[in-house]
Amino acid sequence: MSDQKHDTPVSVPYKIGSEKLIRVLDPAAQRLNALLTKQARPDGALRIAVVGGGCSGLQYKMDLVDGPANRDILVRSNGVIVVVDPKSALFVSGSELDYSDDLQKGGFKVTNPNATAHCSCGESFSA
Repeated sequence: MSDQKHDTPVSVPYKIGSEKLIRVLDPAAQRLNALLTKQARPDGALRIAVVGGGCSGLQYKMDLVDGPANRDILVRSNGVIVVVDPKSALFVSGSELDYSDDLQKGGFKVTNPNATAHCSCGESFSA
């Protein structure tokens, strides 16, 4: 008899990071937990990536995922899991993730100490 579970996903190599990479604030943690529960992903994670685009040159891309991908950095913060690819980690190091219900400027927001300029939409930056 094998000790392996058949429903366990294939493990991929990833690194464990700390909140020095990204810290999730209480409002964002509560919203993420609610979204993961709604999607029946209790062990899921938020993937944060930095991609080219936006009016300042770089923008954040966020997705709910089942877990880390190959070479990702996994950070546990405030009861949630955040995964970041190594290239994006260079841009988000030291950032905080928050959430607001504000009607006009609501949603998830990254406060990034590495950003040298922001656009007025708040979703694009340059480093």
